[in-house]
Amino acid sequence: MEYEVNGLPMHVLLVHATVIVIPVAALCTILSLVWPTARRRLGIVTPLIALAALVLVPITQQAGEWLLTRIDVTPLVQEHQQLGEMMLPWVIGIFMAALGQWLWFRYGTTTAAGIRRKLGAAGTRVLAALAVLVIAAVCVGATVMIVQVGESGARAVWQGSYSEG
Repeated sequence: MEYEVNGLPMHVLLVHATVIVIPVAALCTILSLVWPTARRRLGIVTPLIALAALVLVPITQQAGEWLLTRIDVTPLVQEHQQLGEMMLPWVIGIFMAALGQWLWFRYGTTTAAGIRRKLGAAGTRVLAALAVLVIAAVCVGATVMIVQVGESGARAVWQGSYSEG
């Protein structure tokens, strides 16, 4: 498949969408988890944004691999490629968290009541706090990772390519 749009490498175009959608998915997931008003307003939008991120990452990676065969590979490009290859597990985590929290708050009322009965109030609070911490860690980790991937890509393209005067 040709990963080119109007003579430009598609990777260059897809990267912009990916760099925006991943942090937005992470933010919406955390907001939906901890803020009931946001959860009601965002609804199914949160897992849909996370799904968009999940679809964008492999397409962006494939377009990057296509581009890699057409450029000079430098250590900076290799670093960018290695970081980019680590992005998919983070986005899978965001999608699973976004979908899971949406399903839980949408359909899990009887299950939640059963868990509250079994664990008691304190156990339920501990379990909820752990879930929030794990999901927050995944969302923050994905956001940090996409910043690192983007920054390494920008360095690979621009470092030494312009004058400072």
